[in-house]
Amino acid sequence: MRIALQLGYLGNRYHGFQIQPLVPTIEGKLFKALEHLGIIDNPKNAKYSAAGRTDRGVHALGQVIAFNTDKPELTMPRILNSKLPDDIWVWGRAEVSKAFDPRRKANSREYRYLLYRGGLDISKMRIASTLLVGTHDFANFSTRDAEKSTKRTVKRIEIRISDPFITLDITADSFTWNMVRKIVTGLSMVGRGSRDLLWLRSMLKPDKYVDVLKSAPSFGLTLKKVNYNGIKFIEDEYAKKAAAKTLRDQFIWHGTMAEVVRGMRDSMGHQNSDSLY
Repeated sequence: MRIALQLGYLGNRYHGFQIQPLVPTIEGKLFKALEHLGIIDNPKNAKYSAAGRTDRGVHALGQVIAFNTDKPELTMPRILNSKLPDDIWVWGRAEVSKAFDPRRKANSREYRYLLYRGGLDISKMRIASTLLVGTHDFANFSTRDAEKSTKRTVKRIEIRISDPFITLDITADSFTWNMVRKIVTGLSMVGRGSRDLLWLRSMLKPDKYVDVLKSAPSFGLTLKKVNYNGIKFIEDEYAKKAAAKTLRDQFIWHGTMAEVVRGMRDSMGHQNSDSLY
């Protein structure tokens, strides 16, 4: 039987999603749990695949993996979570066809980026974001790979204020490497006034204009959801409740640390510092 799983993770302790030798990764922890429980003997034999590969420090709420197993009864989220660290959790499960590939069968992907607001004009950013919606060549917003097309269709960009942050939600059919983080950089440059809409339009014509953008920091990015037609994930409420408790504990710790750091910053006389970067 082929099983698909929805999982979430906090990426700050890991060197990305894809397994790598000698460093902790999300896949490394997943493979260890799956093999320990006897669900798969190795990823290749199980025809394991994932919806995407997030970079070092990037988080996920709706990553999807799939694999073949002859022990589907052991793939319940709460069973898998007993063998995973607290910052990786499975919360949805579906039985899928043998042909299901979570990367190729995805209709769209949704990402969220949380950006410190200091000094940014959100009205300019919203206007600029409308230029990016539609089908464009995003080569100037990508870490280039000559063998892969950089044409993508952005379906939606929504920007809203969650003081002291800006939340940017973006949906596309798929994304090139570092595309979201470079879009955030580009929109931030417009929001700061260092670039204008004419520049942004030029960036969407890489055959005529080339610019190299730095990727926004990875810690603000979350893979929110991967969408499919005809796949119904059954959510494990117990697993979700346990994950919510862990996330609450993380929220309290990081929130407390944020206040500690802010107090120290204020004591240094920089209460009105506009930018984190």
